[in-house]
Amino acid sequence: MSNGYIRQYSSKISVVQRLMDALLIIGSYHFIGWFYQVPPQNYLLGFAVITALCFYVVGQARGIYGSWRISTIRSEFGEIILIWMAAFALILVVAYVTKTSADFSRRVVLTWMVLSPSLLISARLLVRSLLHELRRRGRNSRSVAIVGSGRVARQMVEKIDSMSWSGMVFKGYYDDPGFGALPPEQVSVPVGDMDELLSLASAGAIDVVYIALPLHDEQRIINLVNRFADTTVSLYLLPDSFIFELMHARWISLDGLPIISIFETPFYGVDGWVKRIEDIVLGSAILAVIALPILVIAIAVKLTSPGPVLFKQRRYGLKGEVVHVWKFRSMVVCEDGTDIPQARPGDQRVTRLGAFLRRTSLDELPQFFNVLQGTMSVVGPRPHAVAHNEEYRRLIQGYMLRHKVKPGITGWAQINGWRGETDTLEKMQKRVECDLHYIQNWSLLLDLKIVWLTIWRGFGGRNAY
Repeated sequence: MSNGYIRQYSSKISVVQRLMDALLIIGSYHFIGWFYQVPPQNYLLGFAVITALCFYVVGQARGIYGSWRISTIRSEFGEIILIWMAAFALILVVAYVTKTSADFSRRVVLTWMVLSPSLLISARLLVRSLLHELRRRGRNSRSVAIVGSGRVARQMVEKIDSMSWSGMVFKGYYDDPGFGALPPEQVSVPVGDMDELLSLASAGAIDVVYIALPLHDEQRIINLVNRFADTTVSLYLLPDSFIFELMHARWISLDGLPIISIFETPFYGVDGWVKRIEDIVLGSAILAVIALPILVIAIAVKLTSPGPVLFKQRRYGLKGEVVHVWKFRSMVVCEDGTDIPQARPGDQRVTRLGAFLRRTSLDELPQFFNVLQGTMSVVGPRPHAVAHNEEYRRLIQGYMLRHKVKPGITGWAQINGWRGETDTLEKMQKRVECDLHYIQNWSLLLDLKIVWLTIWRGFGGRNAY
């Protein structure tokens, strides 16, 4: 095992993972039916089998059956929940279309909906714990070397150091003389040349090599690939390029042709369905809770100042298309032109009730109707007035990338304190940085975290006037 015994059978382990998932999904369904003493005809196992198949298909597409070494526990668990929700939603649609949903015990199905992903996560946690213990003892580890010593190379080493459970052991930086190797005093690991690394690779002392060179060193990269082809190491490319600081950059394949995605939405394919289901479920549930407060606020707005109850303003939505966002009117004016001054402390345009609504964000409650309409999401970058968009898109690089997703009622920027007036360019830059961070790192769990934190800290703020 210390020589990689488990690695030699990684494909078999992958098969076991798939079988384990199917057994847990089908077995938990059968157990729940037995536990509740429901007649077999009311919890047909075929339903669970089809769901397990859907889970496998979606999971395969999402890549959850790949190596666990380079994925974090949090990301994998988030993927499990995401894939389970997608599979469960698909099977519910099938049951509805075939008019068989009435044949199943709701108690069994609802319990199974919660228990099954819990078992899937627990099983993976158990396996990871076992592998972590083996790797802690120096077994089933992989020795890693990096070609190059620039920014991306050092970031990779930091990742390896923070992922002790992965079993990856960093052996050192390697590069040809004259290509900018780190001075010895800057590193606490060996620094060698390429001949030395190739000797180690040929002898089987190195398992994985990451090439972390700039993309403009194309010829060097090609030469290195050819030289390592005479060894058995696993070879990966970590191009040191500006593109990996931009939004959602990743390698993808177009009919076998590798290309780099630089600007892309995270809500592509299954993730788009999950995001929409999330918006419908959360939006409907929240509207049911806030229906009475909305009515009370509407009456109060009407009675305290002349003018309409609701204010409709043009904002940029998905793909930069103009959408109309609803708010409770909080000012004596309804501005939606080419020059809209932001609200400031003591702003004479703001009504007395409007000041309270804006400070607590209650003026934005009607936007849940935008969510159900499909022009907004519960969580996403806050929409700005068209006039402000046109101003800041010229001043902040990457500003319009916020519109790769639907605007939201709350977002990562808001729960981190970047809401309200942006009277300096730096404040808007911080907000945009938060928005792009959200897009780059989106997950269903992140959305739920933002909603939860919004309840506790997102409704107020010293910058909201």
